[in-house]
Amino acid sequence: MNNIRCMCVNCVEMLFYKEKLLSTGQLKRLSEHKYSYESVSLLDPLLQPWWNWLVSKIPIWLAPNLITVSGLIVNILTTLILAWFSPDAKEEAPRWTFLVCAIGLFVYQSLDAIDGKQARRTGSSSPLGELFDHGCDSISTVFVAMSACIAVQLGFHPEWMFFQSFCAITLFYCAHWQTYVSGTLRFGRIDVTEAQFTIMGIHLISFLFGPKIWDTQIVGSPYVVTLRGIVLLGVSLGYFVVFCTFCQNFLSGGAGKNGSTVAGTSVLSPVIPLTLAVLPAYIICMKSEENVYENNPAVYIMAFGLVAAKVTNRLVVAHMTKNEMEYFDTALIGPGMLFLNQYFNTFLPEYIVLWMCLIWVTFDLLRYSSQVCREICDHLHIELFRITPTLSAQHPNKNGSAAAALSAASSRPARARRQLHHH
Repeated sequence: MNNIRCMCVNCVEMLFYKEKLLSTGQLKRLSEHKYSYESVSLLDPLLQPWWNWLVSKIPIWLAPNLITVSGLIVNILTTLILAWFSPDAKEEAPRWTFLVCAIGLFVYQSLDAIDGKQARRTGSSSPLGELFDHGCDSISTVFVAMSACIAVQLGFHPEWMFFQSFCAITLFYCAHWQTYVSGTLRFGRIDVTEAQFTIMGIHLISFLFGPKIWDTQIVGSPYVVTLRGIVLLGVSLGYFVVFCTFCQNFLSGGAGKNGSTVAGTSVLSPVIPLTLAVLPAYIICMKSEENVYENNPAVYIMAFGLVAAKVTNRLVVAHMTKNEMEYFDTALIGPGMLFLNQYFNTFLPEYIVLWMCLIWVTFDLLRYSSQVCREICDHLHIELFRITPTLSAQHPNKNGSAAAALSAASSRPARARRQLHHH
């Protein structure tokens, strides 16, 4: 029995890196990290009463990170159901799948909004909470963007589907890039919450009228304008506004010495990992003789989106540990498979290699995230998905300390949910 247990332990250990990913200095700086944010979101103040009511119904023993990951799992599963019925974003999926996606995104958005509130409510805030939250968001961004493209059948316009998906992924990276530069995560008037509710609306319209509704032409227009075109224009303008906000924050200078990043590195250094993640997606798409992207857009976006998610996670770690970000990432081995296969005149069918790429980048992302979480948990002497609520949270005194804590937490802008919270 002991031999079997040892074998299992060895197998699990093989999934992790042989050496630690975070140095002693990085862990020390991480424990000293203080969350800083600014938000002028239009919708967040309106949603505060809902979030406050919801978190008050959450059991006091439930770990904030468990809330976060539960929402992510719901979001991924509902999107995969939609992608199963329409993997090329052309087939008309059953209407109920769009309703499921809208509900899944609402569940994710709500749970993502209250994890920080639960952390403050239970007195279990920690730096790992912020990191875990952003890590889940980086993955969710990929699936949310993909589901929106399927809902409006952008498979008939693959170039637009590519543009919309990778714009969303890139802008999420840019949000943390400017945080790495300035030390403060900033949210504009039109930002994550507004984008999420817009996509919920798109799913609900596809549910009520069917995805063919987006082919409806606008009467009276001198040009051929469809509802799909209006949505694409509106989303593109939203991207432009968010990008302008990023540029404005970026140009205000870095928080480090001589205008450098919080780690003292060049403010332009994060552009290299981003380029290495996104540029291969475009090159491989253009060079494919088998139209691997056009025929399999959902798998393609998931594969390269998870590469970008891994790179974004490393950027968040670099920011919180005030450390330089390495340029090369092992997740790039996945796109490298596709590139080499094309170089050798598609020795294997590109569809097969694409799935190999997706499997590798998924494994690599989970391995990296698990290792980082484990190292931080060991350093902070905490658990990822289990907490021990503080005495005041469990037994409010006559002044109502627990209620007061919840009230104080709810009075902060909604993006305070990104605050450090426990596991």
